[in-house]
Amino acid sequence: MGKKFILNADDFGMSKEFNKAVLDGYNNGFLTSASLCANGNAFSAAVNDILPECPEMGIGVHLNIIEGQSITDCSMLTDKNGIFNKGYLYFILNSKKEKFLNQVETEFRAQIEKVLKYARVDHVDSHVHTHAIPEIFKLTCRLAREYNIPYIRTQHEALYFVPNYRKHINFSYPVNIIKIMLLNFYTALNKKYLNEYGLKTNDFILGVGYTGMMDEQTIEYGLKNIEENGIVEALIHPCCYEYKINNPHSTEFAITINKTLENNIKRLGYDITNYKNLTK
Repeated sequence: MGKKFILNADDFGMSKEFNKAVLDGYNNGFLTSASLCANGNAFSAAVNDILPECPEMGIGVHLNIIEGQSITDCSMLTDKNGIFNKGYLYFILNSKKEKFLNQVETEFRAQIEKVLKYARVDHVDSHVHTHAIPEIFKLTCRLAREYNIPYIRTQHEALYFVPNYRKHINFSYPVNIIKIMLLNFYTALNKKYLNEYGLKTNDFILGVGYTGMMDEQTIEYGLKNIEENGIVEALIHPCCYEYKINNPHSTEFAITINKTLENNIKRLGYDITNYKNLTK
């Protein structure tokens, strides 16, 4: 296989600013993949205005039970108005309950089917990695197999260090390290479900340890740290906020159009691609 690199934009369809970032990153940079949020406020604009302009973009379903309006009646996940209001610990504690899993399945199924009406889907991931929780991951695998979606994101990230003290002397970095440890543990457990359902996944991910701090440094140093062949997916949340300087989402948008970074990735031996091309 060699070394494959996928730059994926999460939160596609969340807002017009996220949509604009996907379009600009595709047309003017090396953004190859985006994950579409079925319950996003700008979903309609994403599928009607943006997708037709991005014919070679790989499209995933960004399963979301963290924020926004639910599509189905899933009272264990929402408030009385149908707004998602539960957190990650709640999902872990309830992940073995049949009623909870049934409601998650109903909502996931509705979100997948909504996206499939407009796009050929090549991968599945989720908002805040909720699908990584093993029981939810098993459910996600079953749905992916049913809907013929070949790839599911896993979250194995090798620890690496970016020589920039501002990225480490803050409250976020220690929390991100804990997230890496948990998600790496989940990934090791979840591989059996991938094998059981005959599905594929990325080998490495970039974007957990430096969540909220992603830029060209975190991408390049992360790739330099990986010597093995395989698929590396960098997850970012690019957003075009006009006139907002130093916004982390604007910084992540800058990644998508950074020609120097694109050339450096290729010099490191990576083929820039997406899951759509890998399934051909």
